[in-house]
Amino acid sequence: MNQRRFRAALLLATALALGAASCGIQPASEGRGPGTITIDTANYPSTLDPGKQYDTDTYSVYRNIFDQLLRRNPKTNTVVPWLATKWRQTDPLTWRFTMRPGVTFSDGSPLTAEDAAYSISRILDKKFGSQQYANFSVIDKATADGSDLVVRTSVPSPTLLSYLTTLSVVPKAYVQRVGDKQFAVKPIGSGPFVLQSATAGSEVVLTANPKWWGPPTQIRTAVFRAVPNVASRVADLQSRKVDLATTLTPDAADQIRRDPTLAILSTPTERVAYLAYNTIKGGATDDPRVRKAIAEAIDYDALIKNLQRGYAKPINSMATPLAFGYDKSLPDNRHDPEDAKRLLQEAHAVGAKLVMATSPSFDPQVVQAIQGDLAAVGLQVEIQNSDQATYLKKVQDPSHEWGSIRFGKWSCSCLDSDGVIYPLFHTGEIWSSYSNPDFDKIVEQARETIDPAQRTKLYSQAFELLNRDLPGIGLFQAYAVYGANSRLQWTPDASESLFLDQMKVS
Repeated sequence: MNQRRFRAALLLATALALGAASCGIQPASEGRGPGTITIDTANYPSTLDPGKQYDTDTYSVYRNIFDQLLRRNPKTNTVVPWLATKWRQTDPLTWRFTMRPGVTFSDGSPLTAEDAAYSISRILDKKFGSQQYANFSVIDKATADGSDLVVRTSVPSPTLLSYLTTLSVVPKAYVQRVGDKQFAVKPIGSGPFVLQSATAGSEVVLTANPKWWGPPTQIRTAVFRAVPNVASRVADLQSRKVDLATTLTPDAADQIRRDPTLAILSTPTERVAYLAYNTIKGGATDDPRVRKAIAEAIDYDALIKNLQRGYAKPINSMATPLAFGYDKSLPDNRHDPEDAKRLLQEAHAVGAKLVMATSPSFDPQVVQAIQGDLAAVGLQVEIQNSDQATYLKKVQDPSHEWGSIRFGKWSCSCLDSDGVIYPLFHTGEIWSSYSNPDFDKIVEQARETIDPAQRTKLYSQAFELLNRDLPGIGLFQAYAVYGANSRLQWTPDASESLFLDQMKVS
């Protein structure tokens, strides 16, 4: 949908919402109790198993069903206790975590260190096929020792605690009894909420867990609705059908801001908007000259100023300034369409056809602007937009037959370059369609180097290699943009954590 059509759709949706109000239809929010919240997201969760995917619309739901081993302070981003109340290193490779006593899963069974160890081991089991494997692969073994979880890493790890903020603990006995497939649709966790119902592709309803160990949540029921069309999410918010709408575009934010009873909640995040190239089976993009031509064809300033309009910042690589290892000394992205044309002629790629994979999670205006920039230098781009679950399955397939370029937005919730460039570009990782032994060696060394100064140098080398080979381009640092009504009290954070226990509704 181009910008004009998008705005027309948005105006139509707004008119319909206002029309409903003028006909005497009461705002839907009036029918919701003080403890009920309804949230529009762009996608239905691809799974409710926290050991599998960790895309935003998926973990926004399951992280409320499960507790994490650790959490981050939403104001400072520091790692704080959660299921683990304290931790210490007994030697450079061994960490001991004391588990919170008295925690039970929602079926009443106790949560133990054995469950935490199982949750890690499950992700590390390659037969399980977890998309989080790269984040935890530094762990050699996780075991229970009484009430302690003992984690042994293969090398000293500077990022272990960061990744353990993303570890949701699952019930070992229940998972083994029902199997992975059943667990993914009928999960049991220890978190502040339990699954009440799920309508595939449509909505998930959570209710407060009466057995949760934490303070009672003000929200008692949460309805997550999958609404792929951003204009529909805006209309739902304007008609008071929902209290919170996620993944909004700047155009949508403008519409919401005109309503004095609604608010835009936004914050800079560690999420990087990027283009990744298929350098293995991408056709034209197998040639580095074509990849560089694409990079020079993109008008980065226009993307940030005209389309993001205050909800993005320039970056010079595949990480954001919030990530450890971000190198401020690297040159800025360069927009040079004439040189891009020269490179395409040199590569005999003028008129080449590229397939660009994307999903409804991503701003269609940005995707179309890139398509236009590439057309201006002589490349034909076919946009293939599929639902998020299909998009993930396609781009993670080891066949590497997902197209030539893909648009995405990446966050590891770890605030570290390791969580960005290792899973995206290390040889053999499910996200990577690139292979360079020199790059692999550097990022492997960086993830086992404790000294911050030495790690910084290694990441500088890694980013220099990425800038030379261009398996991907960092387009801009993304902001989280939510629309909310006046019922909701909540402050978003840099990790885009949608924890219901941190929200209140009137």
